[in-house]
Amino acid sequence: MDNYLETERLALRRFTADDADLLIELDSDPAVMRYLSGGEPTAPKVIRERHLPRILAGYEKWGGKLGLFAAHEKDGGAFIGWFHLRPEPEGPLDEAELGYRLRQTAWGKGYATEGSRALLGKAFTELGVRMVWAATMSVNHGSRNIMEKLEMTLTDTLPTPSDMEVIEGSEQGGVRYEITKEQWKQQ
Repeated sequence: MDNYLETERLALRRFTADDADLLIELDSDPAVMRYLSGGEPTAPKVIRERHLPRILAGYEKWGGKLGLFAAHEKDGGAFIGWFHLRPEPEGPLDEAELGYRLRQTAWGKGYATEGSRALLGKAFTELGVRMVWAATMSVNHGSRNIMEKLEMTLTDTLPTPSDMEVIEGSEQGGVRYEITKEQWKQQ
């Protein structure tokens, strides 16, 4: 496995064209998809024909340095989900979004914080990123807690996207957190 990044317990690697089943399984769990689609699974065809090709194209676009990365436990190799560090589609390369989606079996183990912390370090020391941001629904306290553990700062409230109005709590909108390279250095 050609690892993009390793932490104490995790190995992050690029996705390959053979990884569709991992993404399909992850996106089929209603609890995982609760704050993304109201619990509705992503159709396997959408993952195979749209999501995975977009992930692979991102490695080309950003020279393999930014994108979405499969996360596996180093002890045993189990797939636990993914992390991403990537700019907006047409945004500046020195501003990147941090995100993650983990299997339920990986929840509550500190993996989201561990993987995110390592990506912040890589962003600010190797990739020339000056600011990292993350967004979630206001009611997604699990993700908000992780952003706060990373010492990211709440910078904005966001309106509910029209395609998310069916999700419980969506009427409360979303939140955006940020951390700059200077803030990260002071930790």
